[in-house]
Formats: sequence, structure tokens, C-alpha cells
Amino acid sequence: MIIQSKLNAPKDQFNKFGNYKYRSCEDILAAVKPLLAENKCVLTLSDDMVCLADRIYVKATATLTNASGGQVSTTAFAREEESKKGMDGSQVTGASSSYARKYALNGLFAIDDTKDSDATNTHGKDVAQPKAQQAPKTMTVDGKVDDEKLVGMFINEVQPKIGMTITLEGLKNIYNGYPQLQGKSYFMSALSAQRKQIEDALARINAAKNYTNINRGREERAVE
Repeated sequence: MIIQSKLNAPKDQFNKFGNYKYRSCEDILAAVKPLLAENKCVLTLSDDMVCLADRIYVKATATLTNASGGQVSTTAFAREEESKKGMDGSQVTGASSSYARKYALNGLFAIDDTKDSDATNTHGKDVAQPKAQQAPKTMTVDGKVDDEKLVGMFINEVQPKIGMTITLEGLKNIYNGYPQLQGKSYFMSALSAQRKQIEDALARINAAKNYTNINRGREERAVE
């Protein structure tokens, strides 16, 4: 993707308490807008509220649409706390939405934030983000699977991998690599959505190749 290769979203934000730089969702949007106009693409962001393991999450979806109507989307989640000191309900939701949208954009434009301190600092907003927690080595509690920890592992580790995968074989490897998530609706939905995007991209590539071959054949017959 041309936009992915050209996009440069520097870490212009500074956290005085932690003494490090980071980028925000707004920084990514500001950097990508000129490239969207240059490539005649439209970027849309949307949020949904979902319940996973009895916790409420903001599910953000970033969708890129080109001039011919082709689309590619990625999703990311951020957990919404029931309450947060000094913040009303709308601010809690807004903070969760900002984090979720940032990581959806990261997946869409292949921005790597694994070394970004912002990924492990809440800035006073106790919401879930990628890399906020290490996936537990033991996935059972008293002989039963701990769904909340599975959801945490999915959000922090598995979902970014799915969003970065561009081959069907890669998706198969992810599925086989996480047997504890097999059968979980959020895991299977993420795999299915990415599979559809890959298959749609392959179909467009094949259609373009066929169109080129047809035109080449016509040109050759015209020369004869």
C-alpha cells in the first residue's frame, strides 16, 4: 500500500512525567490526510460498544476506501472502566475510543508501537491498550479457562497479529497457534474479517491481471 510506505507519523507528544515522546490518534490522522487526498482515498472511523467476558469494550474500526470502492478495515479494542476518578461517563468512553482508534489506525497503516511508552502508560486513563499487560503463561484458573485473561491476550497480542497478516496461510498459522481461543466468537470474527479482506484483495489483483491480459491480446491482434 502506497500510503503505508509513505506515511510518517512522528511522536510529537511529550509525557513530562514519564519523560518520553509518543504519538496520538490525532497525530496519525494529521499525517495521513495529505496522503489520502494524494491517493484519492477516504478514511472513516467508527466505534461500537461490545461486551467481552462481562466487561464493556469500545471496538474501533478504521476503514480505508479507494476511488474504485475497494475497502480494507482493521479493528481494535479498549476496555471501558465502570468509573474513573475525576472523569464523567462521556470522558471515560472518549478516552477508551481514542486509544482503540489509535491502535486500529496502527494496524491499518502498519505503524509499530511496540516500543512506544504510550502503549504502557494510561496518562490517568485506566483503559486497556495493546502491550498494557503481558499475556499470562497459565490460561486456567482452578481448572477452568479464565475468559478475561483470554480476552486480554487477544487484544494485546493476537489482534495486532491478525491485522498485520496479508496471507491466508498466515491466518491459518495464527488460528493453529492459539488453540485456547478457537471457538471464541471474537477470535473467529477477527479471523473471518481479515480473511475476507485478503480474498477481496486477491480478487482485485486477479481481475486487474485478466484485464491487462485481455488488452494485451487485443493489441497483439490489432498489430497482426
